[in-house]
Amino acid sequence: MSKDPLVVFTPSGKRGTFPVGTPILTAARQLGVDLDSVCGGRGICSKCQITPSYGEFPKHGVTVADGALSEWNAVEQRYQEKRGLKEGRRLGCQATVQGDVVIDVPPESQVHKQVVRKRAEAREIVLDPSTKLFYVEVAEPDMHDPSGDLERLRDALRQQWQLENVTADLNILQTMQPVLRKGEWKVTVAVHLGDAENRPCIMHIWPGYYDGSVYGMAVDLGSTTIAAHLCDLQTGEVLASSGVMNPQIRFGEDLMSRVSYSMMNAGGAAEMTQAVREGIRGLFTQIAAEAGIDKTLIVDAVFVCNPVMHHLLLGIDPFELGQAPFALATNNALRLRAHDLDLNIHPSGRVYFLPCIAGHVGADAAAVALSENPDKSEELVLVVDVGTNAEILLGNTEKVLACSSPTGPAFEGAQISSGQRAAPGAIERVEIDPVTKAPRFKVIGSDLWSDDPAFEEMIAATGVTGICGSGIIEMVAEMRMQGIVDAPGLIGSPEQTGSDRCFLDGRTYSYLVHDGTDKGGPRITVTNRDIREIQMAKAALYSGARLLMDKFGVDKVDRVTLAGAFGAHISPKHAMVLGMIPDAPLEKVTSAGNAAGTGARIALLNSSARAEIEATVRAIHKVETAIEPRFQEHFVNASAIPNAVEPFPILNSIVTLPDVTFNTGGGDSDGGRRRRKRV
Repeated sequence: MSKDPLVVFTPSGKRGTFPVGTPILTAARQLGVDLDSVCGGRGICSKCQITPSYGEFPKHGVTVADGALSEWNAVEQRYQEKRGLKEGRRLGCQATVQGDVVIDVPPESQVHKQVVRKRAEAREIVLDPSTKLFYVEVAEPDMHDPSGDLERLRDALRQQWQLENVTADLNILQTMQPVLRKGEWKVTVAVHLGDAENRPCIMHIWPGYYDGSVYGMAVDLGSTTIAAHLCDLQTGEVLASSGVMNPQIRFGEDLMSRVSYSMMNAGGAAEMTQAVREGIRGLFTQIAAEAGIDKTLIVDAVFVCNPVMHHLLLGIDPFELGQAPFALATNNALRLRAHDLDLNIHPSGRVYFLPCIAGHVGADAAAVALSENPDKSEELVLVVDVGTNAEILLGNTEKVLACSSPTGPAFEGAQISSGQRAAPGAIERVEIDPVTKAPRFKVIGSDLWSDDPAFEEMIAATGVTGICGSGIIEMVAEMRMQGIVDAPGLIGSPEQTGSDRCFLDGRTYSYLVHDGTDKGGPRITVTNRDIREIQMAKAALYSGARLLMDKFGVDKVDRVTLAGAFGAHISPKHAMVLGMIPDAPLEKVTSAGNAAGTGARIALLNSSARAEIEATVRAIHKVETAIEPRFQEHFVNASAIPNAVEPFPILNSIVTLPDVTFNTGGGDSDGGRRRRKRV
């Protein structure tokens, strides 16, 4: 008897088996996947567009063959002829399951639109952009001066602005002459001022005096999201910020899954390069439209990213990053042209990549260092950029150490049974009553707690849809604080916890957070597997930080800074109860928001900062967690909540964690764990 095919949805990570012939839309609904449909599956609205992926997916344990979905049908053909479908897209209501398949739900097909919380942080930046505007008056040609128009324009820039050896690309030569004559030999010129590798270059010419501006884009290319900030290079103002899901997610949520995809599929790296470049071009178009500017006036872009994203965006196969010694193609800063990366900005636009540090510690960590300046701190500061791949810096004026820790996507809601990305309706704050063990919560899009009489009316448009990253951190920490979860991470029975919200779910217990089924909503629970996912993620994060502390020769830090997409939304107390970060005074645990994006903006708006970070990076010592024996030791200890051996005296002075153990020595998968000694 053949088994039913497996359907895996990304980016949610939800999966299930379905009979051959099941429409993808039906499978999505049964699994609670966020796939839109207005017409009820009649093939009219086209809101349920999906992208099937083919090839080998080791992370999901599946190989997707060509016939995994039913053939293109007449309904899809009609829609294609009338409105058009992007290449590779199918309609979820028409495509049916024929074999194991991985399905990506693009952002525009999701009911609850993604909120990428990588905002532009308020920051004072000395304005010194690499591209500036210069008004010049150019000598007119005559029979006695046979020089070309470009040469006389260069002479004007040298004489009037002391700009030497200015060059121009072909596109400038193609448009320059009519502009000079229209302006009656008076023009405004945008000049990229050059750097260690390039001479000054004319980027754009306007007739007469141009009173507008030119623009730059600061881009934080993450494993999960791409965030970009459009900046006015004349004023430094952020005109628009936005973000999208990284379309590479359909090839794997974490970095090593994508490296594996490139290894196991011919042309896989090129496929991922094309996907991320398309995502960036779409994001640039969206942001330019939002700001009401012409994309060709974007003359500069700065990118920060981890090493795998760095290589894939550049079109470099990340094969070497998948095996020791994790060699980068280059760890130096890069100065490129927009056309090198197929970017849809000014044809001569310049692109700057911040330097990578080493191995899996990338340009995003360099950007965090530029933003947070641990090398200038008298206090010993731990900076943690929380994401799918955490970047960790520890340092002061004496030295700075760095490492990368593979936390995976659990902190961002993926691989969690009721998890989701940050979007309206997602639970983001949690409190559990110590007596009743009942939770109350807040969701994105509402300031009210769920026990407020007006809560239901306030969230009527979205409902309660799932739990996002900051919500799952608070949820697990609250469950530990109120005796629903023990230190090894086991959820207790109703008798052990005193709560009938704990229910038998297979061989272990789960905790009921919210039941919206009576109103057509989801039943939101936290399972023991969810606890395990969070334990593994936080243990990886803590172990990286603790390893750097070992290398520094210290047992405590003076200050902790949380950065990253949702660093601003993490409660320091809950993070410490969970054991994500080392013990520290709560007032010394602060948020830097999107520090990597801030570093990118600094490098965009202040060209001298580029030389500064290049020098700083050379002085940062990178620690490779993969070859450090103590990393595994710290990881095992950090799997407990908050930790099996670390005392956490400051936390214990604030919170008393219940001394409970729910392992009764039965046949569950967690048997054999010893009770943690109370510290």
